[in-house]
Amino acid sequence: MSAKRQLTLNLFIYPGGHHEAAWRHPNSSPDDLLDIAFYQDLAKRAEEATFDSLFFADGPVLADNIRYASRFRVEPITWLAAIAGVTRSIGLIATASTTYFEPYNLARLFASLDHLSRGRAGWNIVTTSAGQAAQNFGLSEHPAHTERYERGREFVELITKLWDSWEDDAVAADQASGLFADTSKIHFVDHIGRHFRVKGPLNIPRSPQGRPVYVQAGSSEDGRLFAAQYAEAIFTAHQTIESARNFYADIKKRAAAFGRHPDHVKILPGISPFIGSTEAEARRLEEEFDALIQPDYSLTQLNRMLGIDLSSFDLDGPFPRHLLDRDGAIGVASRFQLVADIIDRENPTIRQLIQRLAGGRGHYVKAGTPEQIADEIQLWFENGAADGFNVMPPWLPGGFDVFACEVVPLLRKRGLFRDHYEGTTLRDHYGLPRPESLFATPVRASA
Repeated sequence: MSAKRQLTLNLFIYPGGHHEAAWRHPNSSPDDLLDIAFYQDLAKRAEEATFDSLFFADGPVLADNIRYASRFRVEPITWLAAIAGVTRSIGLIATASTTYFEPYNLARLFASLDHLSRGRAGWNIVTTSAGQAAQNFGLSEHPAHTERYERGREFVELITKLWDSWEDDAVAADQASGLFADTSKIHFVDHIGRHFRVKGPLNIPRSPQGRPVYVQAGSSEDGRLFAAQYAEAIFTAHQTIESARNFYADIKKRAAAFGRHPDHVKILPGISPFIGSTEAEARRLEEEFDALIQPDYSLTQLNRMLGIDLSSFDLDGPFPRHLLDRDGAIGVASRFQLVADIIDRENPTIRQLIQRLAGGRGHYVKAGTPEQIADEIQLWFENGAADGFNVMPPWLPGGFDVFACEVVPLLRKRGLFRDHYEGTTLRDHYGLPRPESLFATPVRASA
């Protein structure tokens, strides 16, 4: 008899919280945003709540609108290494770009984090959409969408070879004979491709998980193909259960077409909950945050998503739908499509739209009681829309604390979420197999 399916819950950490005005709220602590102790304490709370992992987003460029929001980026691998030292079980997922890293260096960084944490590392694979990043790396222009995904595929295939270049038993450490490593089990990768030429092998033994867990967050056509082929967890944004169910079914079907087990691809939408003792109280809390919005920031965000400058328009007027370039280059982006769907479905004013997006940049924002939040999570989980959620607190630490103290016990009572860790690695938490080395398989097959 198989074990009952369990939710996956990740804590998605943004400096200050996910609502764009979180840092301004009286319950926030903006002075703590660069204090590692703040994040270490938050990680320990998440571990006490038996969350699967912590997740840090990242990008190699300063946000255009830093004037109004706490949208700086700490380097996540460094940050998570410090968090690893004060935790024992919770997974540690960092974002890194295949466009602006080199495979060998990134392989070393993540292998080191996986060793340091005894098998808790995950890599959120992004190709980077911010065009300004090119100028930080000596490039004249940002690679096109398709080009970035082509490089990303080669990057993942190469870095996989590097992580596999040491077989699991390559380190003999035989003190009597003096043999430290069996060099027949350490392999050159000899990769020559369109974007990379790397001989290898990696200069560190294979890590506890074999490879970090592969995470991906793109929902465009290229993103879906990439995720179905490589990702073991997918972070995604949906406003309705219908949209989430369609995405879920599509990815699982595509993964199966690549010969993968659909259960080994976790679909994890984002949810940003405002929680109160009554629904009215939760909505008042959301309104408090929305009242702190800086429209200049919000309109810049909207321009980035839609490619439309609305700064000269009346905020309380209707959204100018005729300006949406659905057939242009930006129209293929998943976030463009998500926001366009909101406009088509709800016909909001510009102000209503920026308030709608302020809490999660297109992720699902839900205001309600702990029971209502638990009901929504259960509904999506049990009806083919999610394997779990990226929990995106509107502010920190309070937005997380109320979820951990009020919602998690309800999920446990309903038999949907663990009350203790059953394994020690992130792969254990996600129910993923530990992959064999690509280089070991032929050796065993011929033995």
